[in-house]
Amino acid sequence: MTRSRRQPNDSHATRLWPLLAVNFFMADMQSGIGPFLSVFLIERGWTSGLIGTALSIGNVAGMLITTPIGGFIDASHHKRAWVIVPGVAVVLASSVILLWQNFWAVAASQVATSIASAAIVPAVTGITLGMVGQRGFNRQNGRNQAFNHAGNMVGAAASGLLGWKLGYFWVFALAALFGAITVACVLLIRPDTINDHAARGNKEDDSKSQPGAMTVLLRHKPLLVLGLALALFHLGNAAIIPIFGMSAVSGGKANGPGFVATTVVIAQGVMVIASLIAMQVAEKRNYWLILLISFLVLPLRGVIAFFFGGWSGVVPVEILDGIGTGLQSVAVPGMVRARCMAPAASISGKAPSSPSRASAPR
Repeated sequence: MTRSRRQPNDSHATRLWPLLAVNFFMADMQSGIGPFLSVFLIERGWTSGLIGTALSIGNVAGMLITTPIGGFIDASHHKRAWVIVPGVAVVLASSVILLWQNFWAVAASQVATSIASAAIVPAVTGITLGMVGQRGFNRQNGRNQAFNHAGNMVGAAASGLLGWKLGYFWVFALAALFGAITVACVLLIRPDTINDHAARGNKEDDSKSQPGAMTVLLRHKPLLVLGLALALFHLGNAAIIPIFGMSAVSGGKANGPGFVATTVVIAQGVMVIASLIAMQVAEKRNYWLILLISFLVLPLRGVIAFFFGGWSGVVPVEILDGIGTGLQSVAVPGMVRARCMAPAASISGKAPSSPSRASAPR
């Protein structure tokens, strides 16, 4: 009896380790040279306006493609490929910047990186849901985010050290190495451990239920409001680090790779803690409180970044970044999942206690 109880638990833990490893290593692969791009270009004579335009083109492309590409991934039975192919594309797109630093090459690289990054996150979310089901999603997603932030922190620290000591080429090389490890970890996830029906948000044992897909989004205004709020949040949040880094480097206040690495390490370290706390709070209270706090830290972060540049402002600015993004990394998937499972309930409510989607629209 004891053996029969332990074996499933051991097997369950063993099959989830590749998923946690994917979340750890994909962080550096997913962003490529991203956090270091602005200082890399400004050291090569680019103006801040030109850098901002190139980054904005990529961000807009990523924002526009996120919803349709999420629909494709939702319908796909090959979710592992949606991590592998975009991951390789990110590494190749980042490599273009090493060879050509003209505007259109950099802009095209950012478009490719944004599109690929937009695919990786929903693919990993779908794989997670397919492996643990509705009941286990909240807790597993919290663990995923903790590993992802930890991987980002390690990757940024190593990238900063390599860029400072050896040059930017090694920042790209590290991203490529993390990409190769990510691919290997994805391949360790056996396809038969991913329930494709559950991965689309359906009840695992109900083969007749169909996901609402775009219908869920279009019929439920709270989801549209949430999407708009998140778009506005990231429009302001994403610009702070590049501008902060360019200001410090152009003013001679800091070494480029070292400064950027420090900002990322501080933020990601706080995100690990914030995501684990959010996971616990969501189980006891609701997602609304977590999301509200994440929104409130953005204006405070912007004010501090405006008045305190360079090293004097990096710690408080990045602590707030870690709090806001870390809380959202857990709250947003949970809120969307809760709304799709129980559309009659408030979007701010707790995660449903039952994985049933019987009340969801068809």
